[in-house]
Formats: sequence, C-alpha cells, structure tokens
Amino acid sequence: MRPTFKEFKIKALKDQEVKKEYDRLKPLYDIKAKLVRIRLAEGLTQEEIARKMNTTKSNISRLESTGSKIMPNISTLMDYAAAMGYDVRFDFTKIKKRKG
Repeated sequence: MRPTFKEFKIKALKDQEVKKEYDRLKPLYDIKAKLVRIRLAEGLTQEEIARKMNTTKSNISRLESTGSKIMPNISTLMDYAAAMGYDVRFDFTKIKKRKG
C-alpha cells in the first residue's frame, strides 16, 4: 500500500538534509498557503485578484503555487494583500542554534 502524504513527510524529515531544506523553505510555503487562504476567505478567484492587481491569472497562480520557483518580492505581497483589503506585517525571530 502506498504511504499517505503525512506518513511520507514523517519518514522524509528523519533525513537531516531533507529536514534542513524543509525548515529553510517552510516560511515561503507558509506565506503562499496564507495567500490562498485569505483569497478564498474573501471569496475571490485568481482571475478576480489578478484584475485587482492589474496582472494575469497565471501570475497569481505562480505566486500562490508551492511548486513554483518564483520567490515573491515584498512589494508583490503588499499589492496582493492590499487588493483584498489586508495589510502585510513581517517579523524576525532569532534562530536557535543547535547544540553539538
């Protein structure tokens, strides 16, 4: 039987190199997931948000996609949020160094 995604993820994250890369990319994935959540909460399609931002649906699709190599810049995130009546806030946290 094929493992579920959750099972696969648990197994994959036991590999320290995979875990390191996952941790490095997690903030980007979290941002992209939040973009989709707020768009859906506002009841907007990708086409509608694209019109509000004066861009194309394919640009919105790439912006929201976790599979995309595109790294959104801050001004794009701010424009996306503003098109839906949201503000963007960023925070910085100290990286905890591992012992050993």
